Amino acid sequence: MVRYNDIDMNNWKEYIDIETDSLWIIDKRDNSGAHSGYYHGNFVPQIPFQLLSRYTKKGDWVLDPFMGSGTTLIEAQRMRRNSIGIEIQKDVAKEALSRIRKENNPDCSAKVCVGDSAKLNFDALYESLGIKNVQFVIMHPPYWDIIKFSDNPKDLSNTATLDDFLNSFGELIDNTTKHLEKNRYCAVVVGDKYANSQVIPLGFYCMNLFLEKGFLLKAILVKNFGDTKGKANKQGIWRYRALASDFYIFKHEYIFVFKKTK
Repeated sequence: MVRYNDIDMNNWKEYIDIETDSLWIIDKRDNSGAHSGYYHGNFVPQIPFQLLSRYTKKGDWVLDPFMGSGTTLIEAQRMRRNSIGIEIQKDVAKEALSRIRKENNPDCSAKVCVGDSAKLNFDALYESLGIKNVQFVIMHPPYWDIIKFSDNPKDLSNTATLDDFLNSFGELIDNTTKHLEKNRYCAVVVGDKYANSQVIPLGFYCMNLFLEKGFLLKAILVKNFGDTKGKANKQGIWRYRALASDFYIFKHEYIFVFKKTK
């Protein structure tokens, strides 16, 4: 049996820091070392820690096509996983690289690229790194247009319609998982959207894209999140709006885990 993590099942009781339940309650983000919550929309480091613990082993290659502030690559450095981060914004990538270098680990590599993950030539990139495949892909795409990350028309947060978003994200899935090793895993962190007096189940739309492309769904994880920057110190206002109307305030996001079998 091919191993896809470093967990020693002879000592399974020792892994008390690894989640096995589908509900993740994370009270406080890890801001140790190079980690920082400065970047609007980045996810907590505990997410890549958990996923890399379960689905990768030391020396594996991890791809993050929405690198942002570099959270995944920082965790990969700490955990001795090789990593590749793709970021569409040059200034964001530059800032992320400076943080990743603070966690420099001589036992692994971290590569940062500026580009559009849907169009990037991964064949050439992987050839330059001396690899043929990656062993894990972790995606944290924009939740459509909830946060505008840039003015770049290729940025998913600038897509005009839901169909445009899903079509563009589908292209990105194809391009970034083409070299995902068979029988290895990928994960998507995504939340839903509320607009025009209705819930837009963006998470499940994204989940269906993977299913349509032949991936096996291995887990639907639900993670809590606290107040966003846009809602900070406005809890009372949002509670009033929820009680006065017919909606609930989003306090969760999804983490979907898939296995590539084709």
